Amino acid sequence: MGIETEYGVLAPGRPTANPMLMSSQVVTTYRASVQDGRPGRRPARWDYDDEDPLADARGFHLDRASAHPSLLTDDPEAPAPSGPSSSAPAAATGPDEPQDVERPEAEEYDDPSAANCILTNGARLYVDHAHPEYSSPEVTNPRDGVVWDVAGERVMLAATRRLAQVPGAEAVLYKNNVDGKGASYGTHENYLVDRALAFGTLVDVLTPFLVTRQVFTGSGRVGLGATGDEPGFQLSQRADYIEAEVGLETTLRRPIVNTRDEPHADRTRWRRLHLIIGDANHLEVATYLKLGTTSLVLWVAEHLDELAAAGADVRDELAALRLAEPVAAVRRVSRDLTLASPLELADGTTATALEIQRRYARVVGRALAALGSDADSDAVLQRWDSVLERLAEDPGRCAREVEWVAKLRLLERMRARDGLAWDHPRLHTLDLQWSDVRPERGIYHRLVASGAVERLTTDEEVERAVHHPPTDTRAWFRGEVMERYPAEISAASWDSVIFDVPGSTSLQRVPMLDPTRGTEAHIGALLDASPDATTLLHGLRGES
Repeated sequence: MGIETEYGVLAPGRPTANPMLMSSQVVTTYRASVQDGRPGRRPARWDYDDEDPLADARGFHLDRASAHPSLLTDDPEAPAPSGPSSSAPAAATGPDEPQDVERPEAEEYDDPSAANCILTNGARLYVDHAHPEYSSPEVTNPRDGVVWDVAGERVMLAATRRLAQVPGAEAVLYKNNVDGKGASYGTHENYLVDRALAFGTLVDVLTPFLVTRQVFTGSGRVGLGATGDEPGFQLSQRADYIEAEVGLETTLRRPIVNTRDEPHADRTRWRRLHLIIGDANHLEVATYLKLGTTSLVLWVAEHLDELAAAGADVRDELAALRLAEPVAAVRRVSRDLTLASPLELADGTTATALEIQRRYARVVGRALAALGSDADSDAVLQRWDSVLERLAEDPGRCAREVEWVAKLRLLERMRARDGLAWDHPRLHTLDLQWSDVRPERGIYHRLVASGAVERLTTDEEVERAVHHPPTDTRAWFRGEVMERYPAEISAASWDSVIFDVPGSTSLQRVPMLDPTRGTEAHIGALLDASPDATTLLHGLRGES
C-alpha cells in the first residue's frame, strides 16, 4: 500500500504567481539539495514506458484521442488540465534478471519533466500538473504507511525552507485538498489487490465502506459546496467533489471507486486499486485507520470463497450494506456532525454511517477468527472498534485521533469566544493554517507540540524514513540503488530500474514485478557485496 499527496501551493504576497512554476521550483530545489556533493552525470529520469493510465478495470481501454489531458500521466509533456490529477505508486515488487534497453538519442535522454525526483527512500517527488506531489514508497502495513507519509511532509518542508533562501521564490505548502475556490486536489491511496478478485465484487464490497469511513478519516472542512461559500462545517474535504460511483476520471466526475488498471506489478497476478476519495490527514491515527481498515476490507473481499468454506460466509452480510444512492450518501455523511443521520440501503432499510462501519468491523472480526489473524490486523481492528464506540458515545472523546473532531473542537471554541458565524473569514483562515507544513505556523503542529493529539511515530524514525526506504518491499532496492549508485542510474519507475554502466553499449533494465523481491532480506547481501552497478548486474544474472 502507499499514499500519494498533492500539496496545495501558495506564494505569500504574490496572488498571480504561477502554481506550476512554484511547484516545479519546490521539486527542483529539493532535488538539488539531495544531490549536493554527490557524483552523477544528471538526475535519473522517470521511466514512463510501463505506464498505461487509460486501461480500465472494467475491461476496456479508453481511446487516447478522447481522454482528458489529466489522465495522460504517462506523458510528461501532456498539457496541464484545468484541475489537478494524479498517477501514483502502490504495489511492491523486486528485481529480476536485467534486460537490455536501447539507449535513447541525446535529445530524448533528459526527462522532459525536469521537476521529477526519485528519492533514496524509494518515493517519487514530482510536479503533477499544478501541484508538487509526494508519492510514498510501497509498504506492507499501515503503521509504516504513516511513517513514510509523515516523511513526505518533512520532504516538503525541507524543500520550502531551501526555496525561501532564493529571493522572490518563496512558496508555502499545505497538506489539504481544497483551495476554497472550487478546485480540489488529491490524496490518493493505492492497494495491491489479487487480480483473481472480480472487479465488480470489489466495487460491491468496498463502496459502502468508503462512503462511511469518513466518520474517522475525514480531515474536516469549513464551508459547504465546491467553492466553500455555503456556511457550515463538514467531516470531509473531498466529499463535495465526488460525483460518480465508478469511473476512470480523477479530476472530472470523480468516482467513489476509480477504475484505473495500472498495476505497476505483474498484471497477471495483481491489480492496483487507486482510491481518490480520501482526505489528506495530519493526525497519524486517522492515516493509520484509513490504510488499515481499507486493507482489511479488501482482504475479506479477496477471501470470500475461503471464508464460506470455513463456515464463515459473510457475503450476505456485505450485500446487506449496499447503499441505495452511494454518491448522495457521500455528501450526506460529510454534513452529518451528529453521526446519526440514517442512510437508505438498497434493501429498503436504513443505517447510520457508524452502524455500517460497525457491521464492517464485525465482518472483518469474523473473517480474522475464521482464517487466522496477525498482530498488525488485530491492532487495527481493536483501534477501529474503539474509535467507533467512542464516536457513538461522544465524538469529542476522539479528538486526539480523529482529525475532523480535533479541528471542529478548535473552531467551536473560536466561534464561542468571538461570536463568529460559520461564514466568517477567520474560520476559513484557521482551516487553511491547520494544514500549513511549517511547524511554526501550522495549527496541527502546535497541537503536536502541546501533546493534544496522539502520535504513532517518533521523530527519529520519520527522519530516517526521509532518506531510507522500507526494508520489506521492492522500494528497498529502488531506494538503495539510488543511494549507492547515483551516477549509474539512468531512470526508474515503480516496477523497474534502468542502469547506465560505464562501457556498456546499451542500458540495462531491471524489472521489479514481484512484491516479495527486492527487499533487504532478498537482495541485501548482494548489494553489500557490489561496489558498483556492474557487479550488481552480474550478480542479478547469476554470474560470478
